[in-house]
Amino acid sequence: MPLLTQYGLVDRSKKIPAFFYESALGRRPVREWILGLALEDRKLVGRDIQKVEFGWPLGMPYCRSLGDGLWEVRSDLTDGRIGRVIFCVARERMVLLHGLVKKTQKTPARDLRLAVKRMKEVL
Repeated sequence: MPLLTQYGLVDRSKKIPAFFYESALGRRPVREWILGLALEDRKLVGRDIQKVEFGWPLGMPYCRSLGDGLWEVRSDLTDGRIGRVIFCVARERMVLLHGLVKKTQKTPARDLRLAVKRMKEVL
């Protein structure tokens, strides 16, 4: 529902709602990954996912294309760590495919392969 401010109407609705990828066995690996993080890191990742939901399409520093239909939500975690949630857009939804804490600048190939595999299941 739009919000009326002194500057005019502001759209407060989600542009692209986030959903967790769910395996055939009912597991939601990104949800499990997030729940395994410390409370402060969970809040940071959740806030960054929410920024993408409300601001889509959104670029750097919050979101970046990885190519081939994959995107990443970028989160600066506590202790200088770097968190990423890889997602795709399917049926006007943000499908959260894989979460990781990066140890290098480049996203590891095995993480990308896993995200692509899950994306193919969703599409």
